[in-house]
Amino acid sequence: MKGRVILLDWIGDRSAAALMVDGRLADLLIDPASEMALPGAIYRAVADRPMPGQGGVTLNMGDHKGYLRQAKGVAPGDRLLVQVSATAEPGKAAPVTPRLLFKSRYAIVTPEAPGLNISRQIRDEAERDRLQEIAHEAMTGAPDGFGLILRSAAEEVASDPLADDIAAMRDLAAAVLVDTDGPPECLVAAPDAHELAWRDWAVPDPDEVIETPGCFETHGVIDAITDMLDAHVALPGGAFAYVEPTHALVAVDVNTGADTSLAAGLKANLALARALPRLLRVKGLAGQITLDLAPMPKKDRRVIEDALRRAFREDGAEVVLAGWTPLGCFELQKKRDRLPLAQLWP
Repeated sequence: MKGRVILLDWIGDRSAAALMVDGRLADLLIDPASEMALPGAIYRAVADRPMPGQGGVTLNMGDHKGYLRQAKGVAPGDRLLVQVSATAEPGKAAPVTPRLLFKSRYAIVTPEAPGLNISRQIRDEAERDRLQEIAHEAMTGAPDGFGLILRSAAEEVASDPLADDIAAMRDLAAAVLVDTDGPPECLVAAPDAHELAWRDWAVPDPDEVIETPGCFETHGVIDAITDMLDAHVALPGGAFAYVEPTHALVAVDVNTGADTSLAAGLKANLALARALPRLLRVKGLAGQITLDLAPMPKKDRRVIEDALRRAFREDGAEVVLAGWTPLGCFELQKKRDRLPLAQLWP
């Protein structure tokens, strides 16, 4: 299966989406089996109790609990609107932010962050001028302080559907911001897997979109998921790695196979660095990640750092590269934006 193909299927009554690029599973989205606060959902919340020493406060969001990390000036009983910013760890409150974003396929409306910005990936000046004119007109009448970001998917989109898309987000944001009265509850649900696929896999344009029950089975997605559930990951040249989540962190162990030379170690480590963003994304793994790399010359550590930085930059993941430990491992921190695949499948 060549090209960029989006497959929309269902796991029971849960929506699921897979992105296959030249026959390889590049991304996977599956709705959870149980109700939970997911990234993107917006809640009317009430501040509950401060967390001494942490500077944060827990929130009553109705059916769920939230945690606002930086809560200066927020007192128990205060009402506020918050958006889930990351997937909660088991048994913990969902991380939230008061900075709301209203994101669609083409645009992001940013209340309390005025200004008009266009994705840097859109480089043609004439196209940028066209988009700016459409956006300016579509945002006419928006409440004071509203800002707008046009996403890269907006490039070359006809004026009417683009303006309608912007207006929908503008009107939704305006309606939510005044809906502060009433009990704690969800005001805007998180997008499901199909909506996320439509919204976030738009660039580049897919060669094909398949939406039929059972398409995961007939197009190799099930086999790819089975492979991803295995901790063992094959790397080029006979090398391999084990990617295993624990309660505290995700451990990645790189091995060279039969060739135990330092050159083979560098080659295996580079292969792992290039593959790591996809592995973590599809496996749904995040948090603290520790790489126990294969033996290699110490002088080549910079090469691995550069490869990791480049791979995650191209992937667009929110990652902090923490650096090397005294024992020669490399540590990084990745934002939790989804549940682990092992918790979602089947």
